Amino acid sequence: MQKIFRVMIIIAMLITAYLLILAWRDDYANEPAVDTVSETATSVGADIPSTSGAAGDIPVQTLPVDSGAVTTTPAKNAGLITVTTDRYDIKINPEGGDIVYAALKQYDATLDSDEPFVLLENNGNRVYVAQSGLIGQDGIDTAEGRATYSHTANNYVMEAGQQTLSVPLTYKKDGVTITKTFTFTQDKYPIDVSYQIQNASANAWQGQMFAQLKRDDSKDPGMSDKGALSMATYLGGAWGTPDDPYNKLKFKNFSDELSVTSDDGWVGIVQHYFVSAWTPENFTGKFFSRETGNDYFIGFNSQPVNVAPNKQATLNATLYSGPKVQSELKDVAVGLNQTVDYGLLWPISKILFAILDGIHKIIGNWGWSIIVLTILVKFALMWFSNKSYYSMAKMRAIAPRLAALKEEHGDDRMKMSQEMMGIYKEEKVNPMAGCLPILMQMPIFLALYWVLVESVELRHAPWILWIQDLSAMDPWFILPLLMGASMFIQQQLNPQPADPMQAKVMKFLPIIFTAFMLFFPAGLVLYWTVNNLFSMTHQYIVNKKVEEEQKQRTVKVLD
Repeated sequence: MQKIFRVMIIIAMLITAYLLILAWRDDYANEPAVDTVSETATSVGADIPSTSGAAGDIPVQTLPVDSGAVTTTPAKNAGLITVTTDRYDIKINPEGGDIVYAALKQYDATLDSDEPFVLLENNGNRVYVAQSGLIGQDGIDTAEGRATYSHTANNYVMEAGQQTLSVPLTYKKDGVTITKTFTFTQDKYPIDVSYQIQNASANAWQGQMFAQLKRDDSKDPGMSDKGALSMATYLGGAWGTPDDPYNKLKFKNFSDELSVTSDDGWVGIVQHYFVSAWTPENFTGKFFSRETGNDYFIGFNSQPVNVAPNKQATLNATLYSGPKVQSELKDVAVGLNQTVDYGLLWPISKILFAILDGIHKIIGNWGWSIIVLTILVKFALMWFSNKSYYSMAKMRAIAPRLAALKEEHGDDRMKMSQEMMGIYKEEKVNPMAGCLPILMQMPIFLALYWVLVESVELRHAPWILWIQDLSAMDPWFILPLLMGASMFIQQQLNPQPADPMQAKVMKFLPIIFTAFMLFFPAGLVLYWTVNNLFSMTHQYIVNKKVEEEQKQRTVKVLD
């Protein structure tokens, strides 16, 4: 029985390691990671539609195109339009009216950096932009090129106390005025993008709105400061509808052409800690995805819109391009908050994060919050732990009697097993009870791992001294070494295996798991180290209590 108990502990630990590696491999290991420059990023007419659907940045139109009906007008200013809000530094290209640069002012690029984290950009090294336009019979984005908008200012700044900031772009042709307006809201990431089509001509206007994200196959910049051996998180597409809230779509599957229709859904690209997503506001969108060379596209088209002469119509969509903060994402679209992907153990992860977040609001430090969470978990499992430690202490106390049985009965395993069961029954010992703490801790350990890896709140979160990022590995490996030492000491408090080979394996376990923990997030190693320290203290107290009970029993027998 003791051997089974030991084997089960080893198996539980190894299963944990296997599940982590398996989850990483299945979701993340096969994504494109070549830092290349997209061919279409710099080519002329890269953002034009293809009537055959074979190439180009603009989605396939569902209405025929009259190429002679649409031309572009010169812009008043050829440069990019800059927009500054409390959360964004944005650059908009008047040609197409696309957001080609978005820096998040509340998040630093790397630890100790003074530069903001850049989510969207098109700088020749990486292409990741948010595009939208009008296609169809009278659309202004066609095979002949993107519409070039006029604008009244080159710079827009949200002043202190200003609730909203609007950036209007205008396009006029043959009596039709199209105003594309970006509306930014103070203290919020969602950006409203609207198209007002005012038809003062004598003919009806027909077209469709599209909104999409374009990204090349470059690496995730959010992983750049996590260490060379850190596990990569998911980088790829995703989409959701109210009936099917969250679905992943890996880049390699973009060519399969996503085809879903929804009026409350969303499409996006997910990376470590951040997400960009489009959601239609007042129309039914048809979702699509495609691959062109090294570029990947995911977005949606509206249904055809008809604007009668002397009438107007407005189409709206929302762009979210920012951190994966669950409380903000859930208000944008159903299922968008699930881009904070906690995996199969998400119910436990959500509970742990809710508790951790609540503690942090009181303490103000994520490291100390993890320690408090560890203590709360220990108290929650106290009854089971006490049963287990009491059983292991009894096993430790009766170890000499079990050793004597082995000497007495030699190779008679049946007789020895019968005598051992008699001792277990006499001492009220359950050898299997020692598995409970480890088995119950494993799901919590795995769930907390994903909380630390996926929650942007923990990004670059310091604890003390050398630990300045709990979501990254310990740069000096001090915590993993402390964890290994605590694991070794805890072993000494437990009954040692009678089998010499098994005893050798157990001695190597602290070394194996120390090596395993070297590249884990420091916050997770902190949790396991504190857990070990409390377990050691608990086991020591129980051992002393059982030793005292054994002494009293011996005294009574002698009397």
